[in-house]
Amino acid sequence: MSKSIPFQWTPRKRDFVLERRFWRSQRDDVTDHPLRPLIGPVTESKSISRKVSSAGSSTNSSTPGTPQPRRNVTAVLADPLGAALDGTDPLSQFAKEELDPLSKIAVEEANWEQPERRKISDSFEDDVLQEWSARKAAILTRFTTSERLSIMTSFLSGGDKVVARPQAVGPPQNAVIEKVKNRLEQLDEFEEGSVKEEGDLTQGEYVARIEQLNSELKQAWNTDQRVKALKIAIQCSKLLADTNVTQFYPSKFVLITDILDIFGQLVHDRLRSKAEGNRVRGKLPVDFTPDMVPEAAKETCRNWFFKIASIRELVPRFYVEIAILRSYSFLTSSEFTQALLRLTRMIRGIGDPLVAAYARCYLCRVGLSITRDRSFIHENLYDFLAAHKQLYSRSVRAELLRQKVDLGSYLTLYTPALDWILQLAAHPGTEQQLLDVLTICKNLNVKSGLVLNSVMVGFKAVYIAARATHFVDLITACDDDGFPQYILFRTLGLCVVAAEPPREQHHTLLNVVWKVVSRLSDVGHYAACAEVWIEFAAKYFGKNEVNAILHDMIRHLTPNRAYEQHYPQLQSVVSILLRNTQDPEILFGMDKFLTFIDMFQKEVVKVEVCKLIMEAYCRQKQDAVRDPVVINGVMFLCRVLHDSVNAMTVDDEKRQIAQLICGFLKSVDFGRDFEQQLGFYVDARAAFTNLDYVHLQLVQSVNRLAVETRKIVGGHHTRKTASFVRACAAYCFISVPSISSVIFRLQLYLLSGQVALSNQCLGQADACFKAALNLIPDFPKTIEVDGKPKSSDFFLATYLSNFMSTLLIVPDPPEQGVLYLTRGLLNCIQTRQWDAAFSKTNLYLQVLCLLAASAQESYPYHIEKVDSNDALYGSDPKFIAEVNRLCGVVVEEIFSQLRAFDDTSNHAKQASVYFKYVSD
Repeated sequence: MSKSIPFQWTPRKRDFVLERRFWRSQRDDVTDHPLRPLIGPVTESKSISRKVSSAGSSTNSSTPGTPQPRRNVTAVLADPLGAALDGTDPLSQFAKEELDPLSKIAVEEANWEQPERRKISDSFEDDVLQEWSARKAAILTRFTTSERLSIMTSFLSGGDKVVARPQAVGPPQNAVIEKVKNRLEQLDEFEEGSVKEEGDLTQGEYVARIEQLNSELKQAWNTDQRVKALKIAIQCSKLLADTNVTQFYPSKFVLITDILDIFGQLVHDRLRSKAEGNRVRGKLPVDFTPDMVPEAAKETCRNWFFKIASIRELVPRFYVEIAILRSYSFLTSSEFTQALLRLTRMIRGIGDPLVAAYARCYLCRVGLSITRDRSFIHENLYDFLAAHKQLYSRSVRAELLRQKVDLGSYLTLYTPALDWILQLAAHPGTEQQLLDVLTICKNLNVKSGLVLNSVMVGFKAVYIAARATHFVDLITACDDDGFPQYILFRTLGLCVVAAEPPREQHHTLLNVVWKVVSRLSDVGHYAACAEVWIEFAAKYFGKNEVNAILHDMIRHLTPNRAYEQHYPQLQSVVSILLRNTQDPEILFGMDKFLTFIDMFQKEVVKVEVCKLIMEAYCRQKQDAVRDPVVINGVMFLCRVLHDSVNAMTVDDEKRQIAQLICGFLKSVDFGRDFEQQLGFYVDARAAFTNLDYVHLQLVQSVNRLAVETRKIVGGHHTRKTASFVRACAAYCFISVPSISSVIFRLQLYLLSGQVALSNQCLGQADACFKAALNLIPDFPKTIEVDGKPKSSDFFLATYLSNFMSTLLIVPDPPEQGVLYLTRGLLNCIQTRQWDAAFSKTNLYLQVLCLLAASAQESYPYHIEKVDSNDALYGSDPKFIAEVNRLCGVVVEEIFSQLRAFDDTSNHAKQASVYFKYVSD
């Protein structure tokens, strides 16, 4: 007894002889084609009328006043054409079965509290349907063509062809038959010369025509032209039978099925609104049952399915019926599986295997949204596997030869459809199901790379990774079936990256796979595989294996500058290495990493890659860096970023690059080797000349270096340390002028002078202070604060207050006069034009405070090892006299300012200044 599998279907060979005998036994002898009675000449309509009359008399023979027994809905749905074989008009026939209003209300009352209909709230169904929406964009992006396309339709250029028809005269039954006849003739009209072919279209033009058909369908529906809308849906479906441009077929399938989905939704909404309009209780609930639907709405629903059943060609009839399959819910809630299985078997009549595969895909997608029973999905998968040899048939190969398409490219066209079918059939994707599918493929002798690729995509990566070496053997066995082998190895690589294979298989797996990958002659195929397998090496191996793969990639991509065509894959490799490396130093320790980075010759791409590396470096690097190999490597990347800055670079870009470079500068630390640290800062200043923020960071870092030196020696400098701190002060004094921002220069001059003064570098401190004073007269009138221009007086007033507190302890040099820096400050205040009233007066008051403190015998604060003026002059009378003279000059300037503002509006401010003067 054969073992059953979770799919609920048993692999077996189809017995076509038995099937033919079965279908022959089901035949009934008929005298005419089932469609002919409805569209035949007038002479035949009389016989049809007689049949209708006889059928009506047999129906009316039952007891009057009792509801007629309903027709078996299953039979109607299973074979709509079979219902027309008795010659009776379906609209007239079902009208006789309508319940009277009282019975209708009773049925609705009885079924109001019925259990809820099937709900598709399953997380799996919701997830996969959302996933299909995401897959559509990928399909449209991947499957493109440069070939010229053609489209056959009658709704783009000339519109719908209008045919005048005589009004039916006669009995009501003849009128109904004539109405049905006219509608069927309208559906067949485009086959009789109204369809026009528009050829020589580019892909963009073709897509535009499809979108135009979509708009025409919506417009026709909104204007109550239902037949026209149906004809558009039929013509769109017929396009799916055309495989003249094979490479574009998956994208065409996505575009056309979107239109069919819209058509199906329009039909469903129309039926629902009609049902709610005829209901006594108003709107239908979300999970309504067929018993809640009025008979008029059911009749309209049946009419739609009869219209579709009369479509002569298989492909459009199949697709349009699937599009409105959801509307079966108005007729039945238990016959979806039978209808889906019937449609599944209809696909066996489609001769083109590519068209059949995507028909199965659409059937599975729509069927999943209306039923939980997946037996039809399993049937579709088994049918595809059983008919797999059709993909290699002589007719297919001849067509591929005509279109000049290789077999490998042709087989990849099946991947979206087969991946989708297998994913649905394999749910929930257990390990046993994987083994069952592999067993079925073995029993059917299906050694196909296409199927194997979909198996690896459809099942969980952990099950594939656990049998990684077995799948390598299966891939090797599929070497000659035409499916690109590199895709199989890439898919396997994605699985072993997502889930770790057995540890003992790591080396064997990498060695076996890389031997195959390294022999790939096509650079694109090689790059696609290497992009995945380098992540496997980065996750489970050390830097030696990764370095070897980088070397092999450089060897393959360097000839003929092939790397220029594969920048996305190379960028992905860099991202993978950064993501799987905890310490960026490991990457710079590989001798092939920077060589690999050097393959990015396009400046824009190279800058993006360097940014990516530097962001990871600044984010992950916590410890200090002192390895010269790493420093040189990161310096190379920073130079690339710096050299990309030009006059067209926006400020945000400059700021971002400067932050990355500053992050690197702050990470370099040579410990107590301060001279090497200063040498590094000298090299950095020469390398990064265009970024103010970098120079600002360098000056700050060198000042910190001088402060650290003073801290180590405790303020007692030796000859060597004294020379070093003077070198630091000189570095800062030279670097500050290269900064374009005046504000930064002022602040850095003051800071550098204070650091130099604390290290007893008096000459360097005086130079910094004089340079700062020289900037004050030319300081701009306005500065930008939070993106808005504001007066700079407030900033200067605050800055000069800080500056004066430093001047108090700065000793006068012997070659200069008494308080020469203070006199220079007074000159700066005097010569500058101040915008705010009394700004100059307030500054003079602060100068008075400075002079008063300078005349004291002992200053309130000092710098260790630095003798201020209180120690140099010792309250000498000449010094005190000079201070008093300067005080008189300042007081005179204050009164002069007050007199200049002697008016009523300024009396309050004058009073506040006087009060401050008296209190000081």
